[in-house]
Amino acid sequence: MPSRSSKVKFAVIGCGHIGKRHAEMVTRNHESELVALIDVKPQDELGIKNYDVPFFRNIEEFLAEGMNVDVINIASPNGFHAEHALKCLDARKHIVVEKPVALKKIDAEKVIYKALNVHKQVFAVMQNRYSPPSEWIKTLIDSEKLGKVHMVQLNCYWNRDERYYTPDSWHGKNDLDGGTLFTQFSHFIDILYWLFGDIENIKARFADFNHTALTDFEDSGFVSFDFVNGGMGCINYSTSVWDRNLESSMTIIAENGSVKIGGQYMNEVEYCHIKDYQMPVLAPTNPGNDYGAYKGSAQNHHYIIENVVDTLKGRSSITTNALEGLKVVEIIERIYSQR
Repeated sequence: MPSRSSKVKFAVIGCGHIGKRHAEMVTRNHESELVALIDVKPQDELGIKNYDVPFFRNIEEFLAEGMNVDVINIASPNGFHAEHALKCLDARKHIVVEKPVALKKIDAEKVIYKALNVHKQVFAVMQNRYSPPSEWIKTLIDSEKLGKVHMVQLNCYWNRDERYYTPDSWHGKNDLDGGTLFTQFSHFIDILYWLFGDIENIKARFADFNHTALTDFEDSGFVSFDFVNGGMGCINYSTSVWDRNLESSMTIIAENGSVKIGGQYMNEVEYCHIKDYQMPVLAPTNPGNDYGAYKGSAQNHHYIIENVVDTLKGRSSITTNALEGLKVVEIIERIYSQR
């Protein structure tokens, strides 16, 4: 455990778009230090020469070096998350795991069990919780001002085409990607679970409209369910939208009012009409992560690094714990069991 005065030392596994984001946020944090980068691709191909730290071609090579590191951030392809997490925990390191924690509930359970045995922390990355609309709606739901929740509709309509599913990419491969709900929309399923709890009575339909030559799985789906805590909901999603993202939105119909959060990544409050309630002015939301032709979830990774530092220095607790990360995997696994 780092002392209150020392810097928290980080290494990052996986130096693609998200891994670079992790590395950048670590270097920007004055209480953090980036000590190593790890990726199977040659360093010259990754665009990471601006980081003057040792580079390793695999996790085994890095761990064998015995470097002084507190936290390892796992931003490798989805299918490697659990494997890399277990190896890092075996080495007695705290871990930050990009979504999803694993592609199977049983593998996420193995990660949590190992972490408990070695007394290390698992930080699950669900950075959309930090956006002002998400923080506001969480406070609103917890206050019970809306009364009983009747219906919740989650719409996720994005574009992912041949610009994203390139032949040399792990995206679209069933064993490494896992599916649209894991890679594109797990952040929003996390928000759904965070706000309203678990779901049951799941019914789903899936389709592959224009990705048969690009991916091993569906590009669209309708999912309906009941909330264990009462009310019903649905998720409608697609990556077959032409050219660019359309929206990610959540509409809540409740006893005392209605709310809709929309925009490309649930970054705007589009409607709020609640009995005896005046909506506060919210801070602006950070723009989406820029993946060339694409926008992803909001750029809130700096909050993740801050939370890791604050937690390890005893000033705070984990914002998204491993059990919540496991629950998102389990919900998606149950939805996909309807295939």
